[in-house]
Amino acid sequence: MYLKKTIGSVLMAVLALNGTAQTKPASSKTKMDQFISSLMQKMTVEEKIGQLTLYTSDLDVTGPTIRAGYKTDIENGLVGAIFNAYTPAYTRKLQDLAVKNTRLKIPLIFGYDVIHGHKTIFPIPLGESASWDLNVIKNGARIAAAEAAADGLQWTYAPMVDIARDPRWGRVAEGAGEDVWLGSQIAKAQVQGFQGSSYDGNTILACVKHYAAYGAATAGRDYNTVDISTRELWETYLPPFKAAADAGVASFMTSFNEISGTPSTASNYLTRDILKKQWNYPGFVVTDYSGIAEMVQHGNVANEKEAGEAAINSGVDMDMQDAVYPTYLKKSIAEGKVTMATLNDAVKRILEAKYKLGLFADPYKYCNEEKAKTEIMSAANLDAARDAARKSFVLLKNYQQVLPLKKSGTVALIGPLGDSKRDMIGNWSAAGDFSKAVTLLQGMKNVAGASANIVYAQGANITDDKDIARQLNEHGGGITALNADSLLKSAMEIAQKADVVVLAIGESQGMTGEAASRTDISIPQSQQKLMQAIYTLGKPVVLVLMNGRPLTLNWEEAHIPAILETWFSGTEGGNAIADVLFGNYNPSGKLTMSFPRNVGQIPIYYNAKNTGRPADPANKYSSKYLDSPVDPLYPFGYGLSYTTFSYSRPTLDKTTMKVADKLNISVTVSNTGNYDGEEVVQLYIRDLVGSVTRPVKQLRGFQKIFLKKGESKELKFVLTNNDLKFYDINMKYTSEPGDFKVFVGPNSRDVQEANFKLIK
Repeated sequence: MYLKKTIGSVLMAVLALNGTAQTKPASSKTKMDQFISSLMQKMTVEEKIGQLTLYTSDLDVTGPTIRAGYKTDIENGLVGAIFNAYTPAYTRKLQDLAVKNTRLKIPLIFGYDVIHGHKTIFPIPLGESASWDLNVIKNGARIAAAEAAADGLQWTYAPMVDIARDPRWGRVAEGAGEDVWLGSQIAKAQVQGFQGSSYDGNTILACVKHYAAYGAATAGRDYNTVDISTRELWETYLPPFKAAADAGVASFMTSFNEISGTPSTASNYLTRDILKKQWNYPGFVVTDYSGIAEMVQHGNVANEKEAGEAAINSGVDMDMQDAVYPTYLKKSIAEGKVTMATLNDAVKRILEAKYKLGLFADPYKYCNEEKAKTEIMSAANLDAARDAARKSFVLLKNYQQVLPLKKSGTVALIGPLGDSKRDMIGNWSAAGDFSKAVTLLQGMKNVAGASANIVYAQGANITDDKDIARQLNEHGGGITALNADSLLKSAMEIAQKADVVVLAIGESQGMTGEAASRTDISIPQSQQKLMQAIYTLGKPVVLVLMNGRPLTLNWEEAHIPAILETWFSGTEGGNAIADVLFGNYNPSGKLTMSFPRNVGQIPIYYNAKNTGRPADPANKYSSKYLDSPVDPLYPFGYGLSYTTFSYSRPTLDKTTMKVADKLNISVTVSNTGNYDGEEVVQLYIRDLVGSVTRPVKQLRGFQKIFLKKGESKELKFVLTNNDLKFYDINMKYTSEPGDFKVFVGPNSRDVQEANFKLIK
């Protein structure tokens, strides 16, 4: 009650100071501006710098705890936000310190890595993107936000929208793959899911990351430098960030990498010029973990004080964890290295976020323990996670219709990932409780019921490489080493008695994600040995892949009859995979990242540019390899179904299009197989001649449709001049008259085409 009276008094004072006692009510923005202006007039420099300071809670088996020094700083009004802090009881205790013990009673923001679910874990983002279902993706973010909000959180460090074309980089698991257009659509859907239309207590602040071009890390090595042209930055890496900004994302996070010799956290060009001036972005910018202090290692500054000056002057508003701002910023202001106007702009942005969340009106808005009991891991949330998972799976191969399996006979499930709860929910599962995950073994038993005999053997260790196992186990990898010969012997014995073998193999959750780059992205040798031994038995084999990145699968594609890509599929993953294996759900996922044949092809992506000497088997002096085809094993957009689909040639309503026109495209898709199923119909374009060279294909639309067996449907697509624009020779975003191709098909490779001309 005292708190509400105090806040009410402040608001009344603000209104009086600004002379708003008038008949026409002030707008909500005016009220916010007045409130924040009045509050900032009362703040000391130290309190303002405090609002720019983000510290972590420590996490252990007992839950989050706050360090004594941070507690003191909160009580002194020197902290603006805390991350790794959740549960209503814990965040309430910290909020008490801020609103009861400090002079100005400014509430804290609590943030956390809610990447693909909070407690109910959904498929990893790369998997979710393979659903090509924006409603499913948006709903997953909505549920994640609702659970996080019920658990005391108000801010998530998601979505990650980095375009990534190098699967050696472990963080491809967190993004939407290689395509700019699709990545931009998914970015918007995720922001809308997390934030909703208002902060009603069920939605939270989103934070788009990593700004910018982190996905282009040299050699796929995490935290490495980035070397790209300005054109590549604007055409490939910035559009998803612009899409997120246009969707109203509340915050941006800077990336660890440098571009053109400047770390992103000190880039005036990225943050001050593009984001805040050109895009007129009103939200706030936070660093990644210790991003400011790390500039000293980059070598663009001599010490942390200079790093802090470079960061805030470039537009970085909040300092994550490294305490550079609270340590040095006051001195930098006194020396004239940072202006008060710069400081005030940063403070205002953060206070606005708190105001919009409703924390000044009710600091405990997100501290409802009763709500947590009903919202978190509800039956509806678990059902949604199961549905999202099965829609994310990609059927890569199904020779002679090995799948779906019959719910009868003996099915041998073999592999170290077949009964692993921890690996089921994958990396960046943060608050997820893997003990509640449904493994594939349990899911197969649940779905097949008593009519099928499901038997299990581990078959192999995740890896027999002791050095890799040690590195993984130092960070919660949970890798155990059992006798490899004994494991294989047991697996062979049950496989020999089975009618069909399901192999559950791939990566452990720690082999992908942040700080998990790999130069060899094949299945670990321990599991390859198991797979090749099972193959010699001549049994029907289904390979169920669990992984966070594209893998090299040449041997598997050549020898294993059926391959199902399931990523890390989340809390309900086992049930979802079993739904697909036994035919309760017809797989419909499509790849959003190309699968290379080998690492020598990397980076590989569908929307590359032609060369002056395109690959030609008959011409030695053309762009190709001596030891490998140039195309990927599985291209972008690829994915099979238990049924088959046929496509008509695309029909255009005109062959000449003016800038003000719309081009209408029709295509008929037919279900020609024996199952009802979904298909993702994809539309691509090619600009044949430009003032700068253009990609061989660019995605510009898709429709996900359901067709009963024997059913046909005519689909309509529309292209406008905006779909044809690019950055021309002068870096002007425009279209150019000339010849175009339009392609329609089930993936980026298997398309039919038509032609049109754009005229001015």
